[in-house]
Amino acid sequence: MSGKAARQPGDVLRELRHKDSQVKRAKVLAAVDAMKGRGERITFRAVARAAGVSHTLVYSEGLREYVESAMQGQARTERRRKQAGAGASAASVATDLELLRAENKALREERDRLKEAVRRGLGAQVESGGTKELAERVRELHAALERMANERDQARVERDNLRAELAETQDQLTSVREANRRIFKSVNTGGSS
Repeated sequence: MSGKAARQPGDVLRELRHKDSQVKRAKVLAAVDAMKGRGERITFRAVARAAGVSHTLVYSEGLREYVESAMQGQARTERRRKQAGAGASAASVATDLELLRAENKALREERDRLKEAVRRGLGAQVESGGTKELAERVRELHAALERMANERDQARVERDNLRAELAETQDQLTSVREANRRIFKSVNTGGSS
């Protein structure tokens, strides 16, 4: 036998847990770095989801500070961007979303009116015009309908982007509120966490 003592099952289990913990911690750090690189908004929840780990782990010592540092860096960048006039407030995004909804409704109503006009017009043309002229008119109307459908689809994409921006802004507001709550709690307890 070698001079090395036999490993106990508890030692093996502790070693496996330690390795697993190190792998998961590395995933969290890599997820934060990747999110920063892609310009994605960093939150504890988003990091946990991206790394495929529990929410509790991202709040553990060492990782929490790394995530908070990344969030603060993004907040500073966002503040600078807003100070430069490049950012949109939550109210502005909500207003834009409401305007897009109204525009979508108007486009749908206009599409329905045009469809009805096309139906009536085709009926009148069938009675008075030739087949060749009618086929050309149908093609023109079809092209116009396709243009309107494309405009509607673009408006929907814009609406969805604004909804995503609004959700992101709300997440940021939640993060800021949570940070403020921790700061106030720290101040009220005399600096001890």
